[in-house]
Amino acid sequence: MLPESMVKDLVPGAKPAGNELKSSDLNRRTGCSWHALDGFDYRWLDIAYDVKSVAGKQKSEGGSPVPGLGDDASVTEKTTKDDDQGIREAVVTVHQDNATVTVTYNGGDFESHKAADADEIRKGAISAAGKALAALDG
Repeated sequence: MLPESMVKDLVPGAKPAGNELKSSDLNRRTGCSWHALDGFDYRWLDIAYDVKSVAGKQKSEGGSPVPGLGDDASVTEKTTKDDDQGIREAVVTVHQDNATVTVTYNGGDFESHKAADADEIRKGAISAAGKALAALDG
């Protein structure tokens, strides 16, 4: 789904194969996730595919547009704080023909309790979405 080098860059310390997402219909929905703690630096990457039997024009709702990715793509971003730990997250949703690819990428530093850098998380999520979309074409 993703090149090993990309997994190492985005989720240092994660196994390149990742963990397959559970689905009741693997012909329609599938995906993979990676997560790791490298020192105090935590990262989580999740890629999900949802393929419908009929192609149709789909439009992303909300978020900022991501030009040049699929038929339509958007990214939403948020920062949360739980027990004084900041986590930054970016979710990219890409529509291409009859498929939707959703990439969730987040992280934080457990030593400083700060959320990961906004630009790093956003760019990482968009880059992973591009590779995940390309994987659909085989």
